Amino acid sequence: MNTFFYGALPYIAFTIFIIGTIARFAFFERGWTTKSSEFLEKKQVRFAVPIFHLGLVMALGGHLIGILVPKFVTETAGVNEEMYHMIALSGGIPAGALFVLGLLLCIVRRFSSDRLAVNTSSMDKILYAVLAFTILTGCWGTLSNIAGGFDYRESIAPWFRSLLMLSPDPSLMKAIPLPFELHMCGWMLTAILFPFTRLVHCLSFPFVWLWRSRLVYRRRF
Repeated sequence: MNTFFYGALPYIAFTIFIIGTIARFAFFERGWTTKSSEFLEKKQVRFAVPIFHLGLVMALGGHLIGILVPKFVTETAGVNEEMYHMIALSGGIPAGALFVLGLLLCIVRRFSSDRLAVNTSSMDKILYAVLAFTILTGCWGTLSNIAGGFDYRESIAPWFRSLLMLSPDPSLMKAIPLPFELHMCGWMLTAILFPFTRLVHCLSFPFVWLWRSRLVYRRRF
């Protein structure tokens, strides 16, 4: 199971993510949208969405640095393990707090309004559940490791880089703590669901969204 979960399942998730996303754009482009609900509710969205996306960007940046930058690089730059751990916590805890708060506000907004609830699909509900699971397990892992003791840059980070180099080493993941194991499950589930949800809209951000015309919503008198 360890070999399957950390040697095969990530590639299954990557394959569904890539092929599914390409297929959706090529054959179902009309559904390539975030399904904006601003015309149904405008007050809460002004706070919920920016907070969620700020937490997302901060968390994503931290993950990219922590996983893709090898440990010896930061040590060569003069950043020892203790210093790195404090820097990671100082950025990771605020990012997690914003991420959780933003998601919570989005969920409350979505299901506290009858009009929004009616326009929420079954896939949206599954997505909210998977995102909540992934974010909360990530926060659990961060908080449970405040005192140190588990160095993910000696296990999770080299394992993920081995996946990218097409030479997976599942043995690196044999003794990781439960919160991190669950978090690994969360991101793989998110990758599998990605092509079939509203998450695809994030791929339009750097290419289309910045230059598209603004959407105009008129008040109902």
